[in-house]
Amino acid sequence: MRKLIFLIGCAGAFNTNAQVLSPEKFIEQVRTFHPIAKQANIKVEKANAALLSAKGGFDPTLEMDASRKTFDGKNYYFSTNPELKLPTRIGGMDIKAGVEDNGGLFLNNQITRGQSSYLGVEMPLLKGLLIDQRRANLQQAVLFSQQSVQDRLKMQNDLLFDAYNAYWQWAGSYQLFSIYRQFLQVSLDRFRLVKLAYQNGDRALIDTIEALTQVQQFQLLQADAKVKLTNAQLELANFLWNENDAAYLLNEKFVPDTVQFQMYMAVDNPDELINRANAENPSIQSLNVELAALEVERKLKFQSLLPSLNIKANLLNQGYNVMKNFGGALLQNNYVWGVQFKIPLFLREGQGAYKQAKLKIAETNYELNAKQWSTANKIRSYYAESILLKEQIAAAQQAYNGYTALLKAETLRFQNGESSLFLLNTRENKVIETAEKLIQLRAKYLKASYGISWAAGLIR
Repeated sequence: MRKLIFLIGCAGAFNTNAQVLSPEKFIEQVRTFHPIAKQANIKVEKANAALLSAKGGFDPTLEMDASRKTFDGKNYYFSTNPELKLPTRIGGMDIKAGVEDNGGLFLNNQITRGQSSYLGVEMPLLKGLLIDQRRANLQQAVLFSQQSVQDRLKMQNDLLFDAYNAYWQWAGSYQLFSIYRQFLQVSLDRFRLVKLAYQNGDRALIDTIEALTQVQQFQLLQADAKVKLTNAQLELANFLWNENDAAYLLNEKFVPDTVQFQMYMAVDNPDELINRANAENPSIQSLNVELAALEVERKLKFQSLLPSLNIKANLLNQGYNVMKNFGGALLQNNYVWGVQFKIPLFLREGQGAYKQAKLKIAETNYELNAKQWSTANKIRSYYAESILLKEQIAAAQQAYNGYTALLKAETLRFQNGESSLFLLNTRENKVIETAEKLIQLRAKYLKASYGISWAAGLIR
């Protein structure tokens, strides 16, 4: 009968070889091996690959244009013209340098005969001067790389929140099963004692039936708790993956940390958390980055409202040294230049594209405002819930302590023959009922406490 007193939170392992799987170790494993965590990392790698591709728009290029025509014994023409092109980020300017070797009987008169070289530039003066497609691609690729980091944090925040919930649900189910297991053992011991007393003529037959009924009730409760514990273990297994990308079921030797299950989490002031969320929440930051990318798109579309005015100019020289005899005479006599001008008469395509870009920005701003407000309200809601649950836990703990004291006193009275088995069973049932409620409240409290950090986007 001495086993009757049970302190919640001190439930032992099912076997002596049990090992505690701490929430920290479990979460670290989820963070490292879970497929969603790895998918999140791949998102960052893909964005970095896109950034590398965008940088390729400014890679130097080497071109080679060579041709030759010979017909009926005549050398019509030949040309060998390699060119090096260096794109820059300054005003959309391209620097070009090349050499030419041209000849033949029927060479185009516009083409310089013999060996020559040139050095020049091509650049826009209106449309494309401040920004063009390749510069926009690079700027957006940098922003999308930053956004991928925020998306990874968001996926990790959601994943770890679900993992924490699964872990504490497992801890609660384990503790509830432990309670039923211990009370079942107590009721079995009592049944044996009552049965022995009946056989000795000290107890009535009805007492053995009363004790057996209590045993059967605890057996049913334990079986139901076992089902819930098994389901909680299977739910936990959704987050268990190893370094070989293989999922596995939880080994029976592992048990949850029921000590931390009893602890309260430190929670910041909700106003401070809301400020942190506005600065750190990955969903909010992702929208901020998206707005920056849309602003780049708006600037690019504005260029379509401008006329196209492009110039190109080359410094020419004989031979393969374009800077040979560099001076005023060379600059005045050896050059080629050109201008290209183009403007749509109605600008409807440019106006439509620019308006669409502005509308996308307005649309995303509305989404950002809504996200900030909903995030703040989620933080407030989880915070209020955690405070209320903390108060309920305190009340339930006091009730549990009271019922436990009554059970202890009733047990002593029963042993002294001053109480009935019915009353003792009633005391036990109230203790178990309160213990169940206390475990449920603690599980809800932990979910709400982690929900605060999840809503703020701070679970890392």
